[in-house]
Amino acid sequence: MADKLDLLKIAQEEQSGDLFKLLDKVYKRSNVQPRGISDAIIWEGGNQHGNVKPVAHAFTDMFALNGTLMALDVLGLPFLGVPMMAQFRHDTKLKSLEWFGKLDFTSLKWSTAGDFMVNENGKKVVVFGKSANAPLRTAAGVYCNVRPYGTITSIRFMPGLPYSQDKKKFNVDRNSGNIHSEMNTPGVRMAYAARLFLKMVHETGQIGRVATKPTQAQEDTVNAGIMRWLLQGTKFQLKRKYTVDAYAEEKANVDAITAILPKDFKAGMENWGGEVYEHISDTNFGLLLHDMINQRKCIIYATDLDGDRLTDLMADAPDLLRAWGQMVLDHEKTGKDMQKVWSEMGFTMKNGKDMTSVMYRMEGEPIYEQTLGSADAMLLRLLDGDETVGGEKQPYDPRIHFVLINEAYKAANPGNADLANWLDTQLATFDKIYGGKRPRYIDGYNQLKAAIRPWGK
Repeated sequence: MADKLDLLKIAQEEQSGDLFKLLDKVYKRSNVQPRGISDAIIWEGGNQHGNVKPVAHAFTDMFALNGTLMALDVLGLPFLGVPMMAQFRHDTKLKSLEWFGKLDFTSLKWSTAGDFMVNENGKKVVVFGKSANAPLRTAAGVYCNVRPYGTITSIRFMPGLPYSQDKKKFNVDRNSGNIHSEMNTPGVRMAYAARLFLKMVHETGQIGRVATKPTQAQEDTVNAGIMRWLLQGTKFQLKRKYTVDAYAEEKANVDAITAILPKDFKAGMENWGGEVYEHISDTNFGLLLHDMINQRKCIIYATDLDGDRLTDLMADAPDLLRAWGQMVLDHEKTGKDMQKVWSEMGFTMKNGKDMTSVMYRMEGEPIYEQTLGSADAMLLRLLDGDETVGGEKQPYDPRIHFVLINEAYKAANPGNADLANWLDTQLATFDKIYGGKRPRYIDGYNQLKAAIRPWGK
């Protein structure tokens, strides 16, 4: 690889050139192949040094792509890259999602806009599979998403699809364990998610809140029933219970799912314990705020739909609480800054952009994921030659790339103290460069290149 990447050229090729051809020149093709696949296109780069296990990165779109390539180039860590750019995904009917999902490596994926426009027979159309999140989760065997933030950890079962309203269509397939309604929900993955929730409650000593809707949705009666089945024979205390025992209510359907789980699925659980509370999911929106302001450590288990709302609340609430706190401080004429008071009180939550999101899958290491909602607009400003729009906007902040790389490489290489210390040092260097007035994107890249000696050099 050349000493420096031409980040602007990469952005230009993405808009009106042949990005794939360019990336094929920059990176070499790897011999590594995903499980059961022999024709996957996987790129590799970085420095093989110190027995560091590489992380697999999704090469997607806009700053999700550009920021990733920039950070990897600055750090020089060994990596695998999977082509998941919108146009390539579209042209190959999402083939690369399976490549990414079946790589036996800790992985890092970016979610970008779902309405990305691509070319098809001379017309602009919305990319096939939209943001590709749902098909990727299915292909990768994902069963849940874990988001720790401050004192709250949310475990969101996925892919759990919208609740059935038609009882006549409801049943559980006795071969696959899929819960059939208007949609399909994989009951086996539901069981894995519920077990991970109980494992984390047991290991952390934090209270566990089950946030499902068994009284309103039959899928969630099965979900809550699986949880009750898992609790049998353990040392957990069920401190708050649903009025109805969901396992008794949906015994035949729950048993159909548990029958096809591995025989040792509950091995060791007889020694697990902790406090578990069953709540209707809506109640958890209020409870979460109470847990947050009381700095009460808890783990919440929710379905796909409700879990998404809960993590939105986790991200948005700290800003609201700080704004309210500032109003009170100003009313009392204290002259204090709530941002500083917030930190002094021991709160660590900022604005949700620093919230880690980890997807666990049936086979393989976890997938770290993050959303870059406005990264497309920001890159277009860079291409227009005025990334700050005359000083109105801030330049792009690539810190999240460095943060997620820090976390993913540590997870992929547990016990490697040299790597962990090196990663922390580079993040500190990044914060020195970006800590004051944020540099423009290319300027920031040049400063980082000058300040950071790549791994293994």
